[in-house]
Amino acid sequence: QVQLVESGGGLVQAGGSLRLSCGASGRTLSSYAVAWFRQAPGKERELVAALNWRGEITYYADSVKGRFTISRGNAKNTVYLQMNSLKPEDTAVYMCAARVYNSPSYKDWGQGTQVTVSS
Repeated sequence: QVQLVESGGGLVQAGGSLRLSCGASGRTLSSYAVAWFRQAPGKERELVAALNWRGEITYYADSVKGRFTISRGNAKNTVYLQMNSLKPEDTAVYMCAARVYNSPSYKDWGQGTQVTVSS
């Protein structure tokens, strides 16, 4: 129902910052819960951070608390993940996903953007 495209990934040194963007098309995100996931090589997909449909933060993984911030733009068509104090273990493909507020699962996914943190 909504198309998502992630951007902002890249190579950064440990301690640096990146800001990921998840742009929505087709619909705004005003009725969607949105989350950032990541998957590192050989590891399971991990929920990193989530917003509910009102744009309120509902979740941060313990591993990113205090370092990452999820937010939604005022236009409600973009969700951001500000990543500070990056660590090599943050290296992963980061994916944005959305679900309608009353949906039991995330159904719409972006293509992913690679984040690589060097030591």
